[in-house]
Amino acid sequence: QVQLVESGGGLVQAGGSLRLSCAASGFTFRSYAMGWFRQVPGKEREFVAGISWSGGRTNYADSVKGRFTISRDNAKNTVYLQMNSLKPEDTAVYYCAAGCPGYRSNCNYGSDMRYWGKGTLVTVSS
Repeated sequence: QVQLVESGGGLVQAGGSLRLSCAASGFTFRSYAMGWFRQVPGKEREFVAGISWSGGRTNYADSVKGRFTISRDNAKNTVYLQMNSLKPEDTAVYYCAAGCPGYRSNCNYGSDMRYWGKGTLVTVSS
């Protein structure tokens, strides 16, 4: 049974930091690209960051570049999102996702995610 379980969300003041984790099980984690997405009620889910199976390639939404860092530990089947300099507009439910299996060199994070977690809420107060 595939599971993606996010943790680390919470309430933080603007300018603060949070580190999200996503623990994966039930599939060959090391062969999948992983992504973080977020969604605000009433809006579409948006891509935040992605990382290739090896960790050697990362992608970020323009809105988080220079503030967020995605990383992974294939030995622990876990992907992380370090979020610094948080802004009130970063408030959302954050989801991790897995896709593009088979050690692929490229991944379309917008359309190729296969598995999704249930999300963790991040609230940034002003």
